[in-house]
Amino acid sequence: MIENQKIRPAQVIGPLGEPLTIDSLPPPSTTRWVVRRKAEVVSAVNGGLLSVDEACERYSLSLEEFAGWQRAVDRSGMPGLRVTRIQHYKTLYERQQKY
Repeated sequence: MIENQKIRPAQVIGPLGEPLTIDSLPPPSTTRWVVRRKAEVVSAVNGGLLSVDEACERYSLSLEEFAGWQRAVDRSGMPGLRVTRIQHYKTLYERQQKY
């Protein structure tokens, strides 16, 4: 029975270095996704606070949308999550892959 239970941390380090807990994450009713909130959700998943499925269900995200956030953070950090910069970073990344 115990091996089926997942051990989760009580808190993880957020994108700005602050501790994140389930209670300090953006509320499930969030509709306006600013860079900081996206990065907090990605940090929570990466740190094991939430699973990908739980994050997608909690915030009504598609798996593709969340995966896009995660890729953006991996490639460009928090600035990659800015909606106005997505195309710039996408083009830059594609150019880097050619060489």
